[in-house]
Amino acid sequence: MSAIVTFAEQREGRLRRAALEAVSEARRLAGPLSARVEAVVIGSGSRGLADELARYGADRVHVFEQADLDAYATEPYARALAQVVGEVKPGLVLIPFTAMGKDLAPRVAARLGAGLVSDCVALTVKDGAVQARRPMYAGKAYATVRWESEPRLATLRPNVFPLGPPEAGRSAEVQARTVEAAARARVTAVHAAATGKVELTEAQIIVSGGRGLKGPENFHLVEELAAAMGAAVGASRAVVDAGWVDHQYQVGQTGKTVSPTLYVACGISGAIQHLAGMSSSKYIVAINKDADAPIFKVANYGVVGDLFELLPKLTEAAKSYFAGKR
Repeated sequence: MSAIVTFAEQREGRLRRAALEAVSEARRLAGPLSARVEAVVIGSGSRGLADELARYGADRVHVFEQADLDAYATEPYARALAQVVGEVKPGLVLIPFTAMGKDLAPRVAARLGAGLVSDCVALTVKDGAVQARRPMYAGKAYATVRWESEPRLATLRPNVFPLGPPEAGRSAEVQARTVEAAARARVTAVHAAATGKVELTEAQIIVSGGRGLKGPENFHLVEELAAAMGAAVGASRAVVDAGWVDHQYQVGQTGKTVSPTLYVACGISGAIQHLAGMSSSKYIVAINKDADAPIFKVANYGVVGDLFELLPKLTEAAKSYFAGKR
Protein backbone atom coordinates (compact mmCIF):
# COMPACT_ATOMS: atom_id res chain seq x y z
CA MET A 1 0.00 0.00 0.00
CA SER A 2 1.47 3.33 -1.06
CA ALA A 3 -0.46 5.72 1.19
CA ILE A 4 -3.17 6.22 3.78
CA VAL A 5 -5.23 9.43 3.51
CA THR A 6 -7.14 10.90 6.45
CA PHE A 7 -9.71 13.67 6.54
CA ALA A 8 -8.78 16.16 9.27
CA GLU A 9 -11.96 17.84 10.45
CA GLN A 10 -11.48 21.29 11.94
CA ARG A 11 -13.79 23.84 13.52
CA GLU A 12 -12.90 27.53 13.72
CA GLY A 13 -9.21 26.87 13.21
CA ARG A 14 -8.93 23.99 15.69
CA LEU A 15 -8.61 20.32 14.83
CA ARG A 16 -11.24 18.02 16.29
CA ARG A 17 -9.85 15.29 18.53
CA ALA A 18 -11.33 12.74 16.12
CA ALA A 19 -9.10 14.13 13.35
CA LEU A 20 -5.99 13.49 15.44
CA GLU A 21 -7.25 10.01 16.31
CA ALA A 22 -7.57 9.23 12.59
CA VAL A 23 -4.04 10.45 11.86
CA SER A 24 -2.68 8.49 14.83
CA GLU A 25 -4.41 5.32 13.62
CA ALA A 26 -3.06 5.89 10.11
CA ARG A 27 0.47 6.20 11.54
CA ARG A 28 0.00 2.95 13.48
CA LEU A 29 -1.12 1.11 10.34
CA ALA A 30 1.52 2.73 8.14
CA GLY A 31 4.31 0.58 9.60
CA PRO A 32 2.99 -2.89 8.73
CA LEU A 33 1.59 -1.59 5.43
CA SER A 34 4.78 0.29 4.43
CA ALA A 35 2.66 3.34 3.64
CA ARG A 36 3.01 7.09 4.05
CA VAL A 37 0.35 9.12 5.85
CA GLU A 38 -1.36 12.06 4.16
CA ALA A 39 -4.02 14.34 5.63
CA VAL A 40 -6.59 16.63 4.03
CA VAL A 41 -7.74 19.77 5.86
CA ILE A 42 -10.20 22.32 4.49
CA GLY A 43 -10.98 25.95 5.35
CA SER A 44 -9.26 29.15 6.42
CA GLY A 45 -6.23 28.59 8.64
CA SER A 46 -5.68 25.07 7.31
CA ARG A 47 -1.98 25.66 6.74
CA GLY A 48 -1.52 26.54 10.39
CA LEU A 49 -2.80 23.09 11.38
CA ALA A 50 -0.22 21.18 9.34
CA ASP A 51 2.38 21.13 12.14
CA GLU A 52 -0.07 19.58 14.60
CA LEU A 53 -1.06 16.92 12.08
CA ALA A 54 2.63 16.23 11.45
CA ARG A 55 3.29 15.72 15.16
CA TYR A 56 0.65 13.00 15.23
CA GLY A 57 1.93 11.22 12.15
CA ALA A 58 1.17 12.99 8.86
CA ASP A 59 3.94 12.96 6.24
CA ARG A 60 2.11 15.28 3.86
CA VAL A 61 -0.80 17.66 4.44
CA HIS A 62 -3.07 18.84 1.63
CA VAL A 63 -4.59 22.21 2.54
CA PHE A 64 -7.61 23.82 0.88
CA GLU A 65 -7.26 27.24 2.48
CA GLN A 66 -10.36 28.79 0.94
CA ALA A 67 -12.57 31.19 2.89
CA ASP A 68 -15.64 30.07 0.91
CA LEU A 69 -15.16 26.59 2.39
CA ASP A 70 -15.16 27.68 6.04
CA ALA A 71 -18.75 26.48 6.45
CA TYR A 72 -19.17 22.80 5.69
CA ALA A 73 -20.97 22.01 2.43
CA THR A 74 -21.29 18.45 1.20
CA GLU A 75 -20.46 18.89 -2.48
CA PRO A 76 -17.23 20.95 -2.39
CA TYR A 77 -15.86 18.99 0.58
CA ALA A 78 -16.55 15.68 -1.18
CA ARG A 79 -15.03 17.11 -4.35
CA ALA A 80 -11.88 18.19 -2.48
CA LEU A 81 -11.31 14.87 -0.69
CA ALA A 82 -12.06 12.86 -3.84
CA GLN A 83 -9.60 15.04 -5.75
CA VAL A 84 -6.77 14.17 -3.37
CA VAL A 85 -7.68 10.49 -3.25
CA GLY A 86 -7.85 10.36 -7.04
CA GLU A 87 -4.33 11.76 -7.36
CA VAL A 88 -2.63 10.05 -4.43
CA LYS A 89 -4.34 6.68 -5.04
CA PRO A 90 -4.14 5.50 -1.41
CA GLY A 91 -5.05 2.03 -0.32
CA LEU A 92 -7.01 3.32 2.68
CA VAL A 93 -8.97 6.49 3.49
CA LEU A 94 -9.91 7.24 7.12
CA ILE A 95 -12.68 9.69 8.04
CA PRO A 96 -13.94 10.44 11.57
CA PHE A 97 -17.46 9.13 12.26
CA THR A 98 -18.70 12.57 13.32
CA ALA A 99 -21.81 14.36 12.07
CA MET A 100 -19.69 15.80 9.25
CA GLY A 101 -17.96 12.50 8.51
CA LYS A 102 -21.26 10.60 8.36
CA ASP A 103 -22.39 12.97 5.62
CA LEU A 104 -19.07 13.23 3.78
CA ALA A 105 -17.85 9.63 3.64
CA PRO A 106 -20.67 8.07 1.56
CA ARG A 107 -20.55 10.95 -0.93
CA VAL A 108 -16.81 10.45 -1.44
CA ALA A 109 -17.26 6.67 -1.70
CA ALA A 110 -19.92 7.16 -4.36
CA ARG A 111 -17.69 9.52 -6.35
CA LEU A 112 -14.83 7.02 -6.26
CA GLY A 113 -16.90 3.87 -6.68
CA ALA A 114 -15.25 2.61 -3.51
CA GLY A 115 -16.35 0.41 -0.62
CA LEU A 116 -17.13 2.08 2.72
CA VAL A 117 -17.16 0.46 6.16
CA SER A 118 -18.77 2.82 8.67
CA ASP A 119 -18.50 3.20 12.44
CA CYS A 120 -15.33 1.12 12.79
CA VAL A 121 -14.10 0.37 16.30
CA ALA A 122 -10.91 -1.46 15.27
CA LEU A 123 -8.64 -1.80 12.25
CA THR A 124 -6.12 -4.62 11.89
CA VAL A 125 -3.71 -5.90 9.29
CA LYS A 126 -3.94 -9.60 8.49
CA ASP A 127 -1.97 -11.30 5.72
CA GLY A 128 -1.01 -7.88 4.37
CA ALA A 129 -4.63 -6.69 4.08
CA VAL A 130 -6.63 -4.30 6.24
CA GLN A 131 -9.77 -5.52 7.92
CA ALA A 132 -12.26 -3.62 10.06
CA ARG A 133 -14.40 -4.44 13.07
CA ARG A 134 -17.76 -2.71 13.40
CA PRO A 135 -20.90 -3.12 15.54
CA MET A 136 -24.14 -4.47 14.07
CA TYR A 137 -27.73 -4.79 15.29
CA ALA A 138 -27.42 -1.88 17.73
CA GLY A 139 -24.21 -3.28 19.21
CA LYS A 140 -25.54 -6.80 19.84
CA ALA A 141 -22.94 -8.28 17.48
CA TYR A 142 -19.68 -7.30 15.81
CA ALA A 143 -18.66 -8.01 12.23
CA THR A 144 -15.15 -8.33 10.83
CA VAL A 145 -15.15 -6.90 7.31
CA ARG A 146 -12.68 -6.85 4.40
CA TRP A 147 -12.79 -4.72 1.29
CA GLU A 148 -12.76 -6.26 -2.18
CA SER A 149 -11.09 -3.33 -3.93
CA GLU A 150 -9.18 -0.08 -3.41
CA PRO A 151 -9.42 2.55 -2.18
CA ARG A 152 -10.87 1.28 1.09
CA LEU A 153 -12.91 3.90 2.95
CA ALA A 154 -13.60 3.68 6.68
CA THR A 155 -15.19 5.97 9.23
CA LEU A 156 -13.76 5.72 12.76
CA ARG A 157 -15.87 5.99 15.90
CA PRO A 158 -14.55 8.93 17.98
CA ASN A 159 -12.84 8.26 21.32
CA VAL A 160 -12.20 4.60 20.45
CA PHE A 161 -8.85 4.92 18.67
CA PRO A 162 -6.11 6.24 20.99
CA LEU A 163 -4.02 9.28 20.20
CA GLY A 164 -0.43 8.41 19.42
CA PRO A 165 2.36 10.20 21.28
CA PRO A 166 3.07 13.51 19.50
CA GLU A 167 6.60 13.97 18.13
CA ALA A 168 7.61 17.56 18.82
CA GLY A 169 10.21 17.92 16.06
CA ARG A 170 8.26 16.18 13.32
CA SER A 171 7.29 18.14 10.19
CA ALA A 172 5.24 17.41 7.09
CA GLU A 173 5.27 18.51 3.49
CA VAL A 174 2.45 20.99 2.89
CA GLN A 175 0.69 21.03 -0.47
CA ALA A 176 -1.65 23.94 -1.19
CA ARG A 177 -4.72 23.05 -3.22
CA THR A 178 -7.93 24.61 -4.48
CA VAL A 179 -11.27 23.17 -5.46
CA GLU A 180 -14.43 24.46 -7.10
CA ALA A 181 -16.57 25.70 -4.21
CA ALA A 182 -19.93 25.68 -6.03
CA ALA A 183 -22.72 23.90 -4.18
CA ARG A 184 -26.47 23.54 -4.60
CA ALA A 185 -26.96 24.34 -0.93
CA ARG A 186 -24.81 26.43 1.36
CA VAL A 187 -24.80 27.41 5.03
CA THR A 188 -25.58 31.12 5.34
CA ALA A 189 -25.70 31.36 9.14
CA VAL A 190 -25.18 29.19 12.20
CA HIS A 191 -27.33 29.75 15.28
CA ALA A 192 -25.54 27.75 17.93
CA ALA A 193 -27.39 26.76 21.06
CA ALA A 194 -25.58 27.20 24.36
CA THR A 195 -23.77 24.00 25.26
CA GLY A 196 -21.45 22.76 27.96
CA LYS A 197 -17.74 23.30 27.86
CA VAL A 198 -17.16 19.67 26.86
CA GLU A 199 -18.30 18.32 23.48
CA LEU A 200 -20.35 15.18 24.12
CA THR A 201 -18.77 12.99 21.44
CA GLU A 202 -15.24 13.94 22.49
CA ALA A 203 -15.69 13.85 26.26
CA GLN A 204 -13.63 11.49 28.38
CA ILE A 205 -16.27 11.53 31.14
CA ILE A 206 -20.04 11.70 30.59
CA VAL A 207 -22.78 11.89 33.19
CA SER A 208 -26.20 11.04 31.74
CA GLY A 209 -29.67 11.33 33.23
CA GLY A 210 -32.79 9.30 32.55
CA ARG A 211 -36.44 9.04 33.44
CA GLY A 212 -35.53 8.02 36.98
CA LEU A 213 -34.97 11.72 37.73
CA LYS A 214 -38.78 12.03 37.61
CA GLY A 215 -38.88 15.54 36.14
CA PRO A 216 -36.90 18.36 34.48
CA GLU A 217 -36.68 20.18 37.81
CA ASN A 218 -34.32 17.43 39.03
CA PHE A 219 -32.02 17.30 36.03
CA HIS A 220 -29.74 19.81 37.76
CA LEU A 221 -28.47 16.88 39.87
CA VAL A 222 -26.86 15.39 36.76
CA GLU A 223 -25.54 18.76 35.60
CA GLU A 224 -23.97 19.50 38.97
CA LEU A 225 -22.23 16.12 39.13
CA ALA A 226 -20.96 16.60 35.58
CA ALA A 227 -19.63 20.06 36.44
CA ALA A 228 -17.85 18.72 39.51
CA MET A 229 -16.17 16.01 37.40
CA GLY A 230 -15.38 18.22 34.41
CA ALA A 231 -17.67 15.97 32.39
CA ALA A 232 -20.14 16.37 29.54
CA VAL A 233 -23.88 16.01 30.16
CA GLY A 234 -25.92 13.36 28.37
CA ALA A 235 -29.50 12.14 28.44
CA SER A 236 -31.66 9.20 27.45
CA ARG A 237 -34.22 9.37 24.66
CA ALA A 238 -37.11 9.36 27.15
CA VAL A 239 -35.79 12.53 28.76
CA VAL A 240 -35.32 14.26 25.40
CA ASP A 241 -38.74 13.18 24.09
CA ALA A 242 -40.32 14.54 27.26
CA GLY A 243 -38.73 17.93 26.56
CA TRP A 244 -36.56 18.05 29.67
CA VAL A 245 -33.38 18.78 27.69
CA ASP A 246 -32.45 19.52 24.08
CA HIS A 247 -31.86 16.74 21.53
CA GLN A 248 -28.15 17.62 21.36
CA TYR A 249 -27.72 15.83 24.71
CA GLN A 250 -29.30 12.56 23.58
CA VAL A 251 -27.12 9.46 23.72
CA GLY A 252 -28.36 6.45 21.79
CA GLN A 253 -29.20 4.96 18.44
CA THR A 254 -31.14 8.05 17.34
CA GLY A 255 -28.86 10.42 19.22
CA LYS A 256 -25.09 10.51 19.60
CA THR A 257 -22.76 7.56 19.82
CA VAL A 258 -20.17 8.10 22.54
CA SER A 259 -17.11 6.19 23.78
CA PRO A 260 -15.80 7.97 26.88
CA THR A 261 -13.41 6.53 29.41
CA LEU A 262 -16.14 6.82 32.07
CA TYR A 263 -19.91 6.84 31.54
CA VAL A 264 -22.15 7.44 34.54
CA ALA A 265 -25.80 6.48 33.91
CA CYS A 266 -28.17 8.03 36.46
CA GLY A 267 -31.72 6.73 36.53
CA ILE A 268 -31.41 5.14 33.08
CA SER A 269 -33.02 1.72 32.72
CA GLY A 270 -30.84 0.64 29.80
CA ALA A 271 -33.12 0.22 26.78
CA ILE A 272 -31.32 -1.24 23.76
CA GLN A 273 -31.65 2.11 21.95
CA HIS A 274 -29.59 3.79 24.67
CA LEU A 275 -27.07 0.95 24.99
CA ALA A 276 -26.34 1.22 21.27
CA GLY A 277 -24.98 4.71 21.83
CA MET A 278 -22.76 4.12 24.88
CA SER A 279 -21.89 0.43 25.24
CA SER A 280 -18.40 1.01 23.83
CA SER A 281 -17.54 3.20 26.85
CA LYS A 282 -14.47 1.88 28.63
CA TYR A 283 -16.03 1.96 32.11
CA ILE A 284 -19.75 2.20 32.83
CA VAL A 285 -21.18 3.10 36.24
CA ALA A 286 -24.95 2.64 36.68
CA ILE A 287 -27.06 4.19 39.44
CA ASN A 288 -30.61 2.89 39.58
CA LYS A 289 -33.09 1.87 42.29
CA ASP A 290 -34.22 -1.14 40.21
CA ALA A 291 -31.74 -3.98 40.75
CA ASP A 292 -33.10 -5.74 37.64
CA ALA A 293 -32.59 -2.79 35.27
CA PRO A 294 -30.92 -3.88 31.99
CA ILE A 295 -28.24 -1.20 32.41
CA PHE A 296 -26.59 -3.35 35.10
CA LYS A 297 -25.87 -6.08 32.51
CA VAL A 298 -23.39 -3.81 30.71
CA ALA A 299 -22.15 -1.82 33.71
CA ASN A 300 -18.70 -2.37 35.19
CA TYR A 301 -19.94 -0.97 38.49
CA GLY A 302 -23.51 -0.70 39.70
CA VAL A 303 -25.14 1.09 42.60
CA VAL A 304 -28.67 0.11 43.60
CA GLY A 305 -30.11 3.04 45.48
CA ASP A 306 -31.99 6.32 45.49
CA LEU A 307 -30.22 8.70 43.12
CA PHE A 308 -31.76 11.69 44.93
CA GLU A 309 -29.65 10.74 47.93
CA LEU A 310 -26.61 9.46 46.03
CA LEU A 311 -26.02 12.18 43.43
CA PRO A 312 -25.57 15.10 45.89
CA LYS A 313 -23.10 12.98 47.89
CA LEU A 314 -21.22 12.00 44.74
CA THR A 315 -21.11 15.64 43.66
CA GLU A 316 -19.54 16.71 46.94
CA ALA A 317 -17.04 13.85 46.77
CA ALA A 318 -16.20 14.74 43.17
CA LYS A 319 -15.64 18.40 44.06
CA SER A 320 -13.23 17.38 46.78
CA TYR A 321 -11.40 14.84 44.61
CA PHE A 322 -11.09 16.85 41.42
CA ALA A 323 -10.18 20.08 43.25
CA GLY A 324 -6.70 18.68 43.75
CA LYS A 325 -6.43 17.46 40.15
CA ARG A 326 -6.90 20.79 38.40
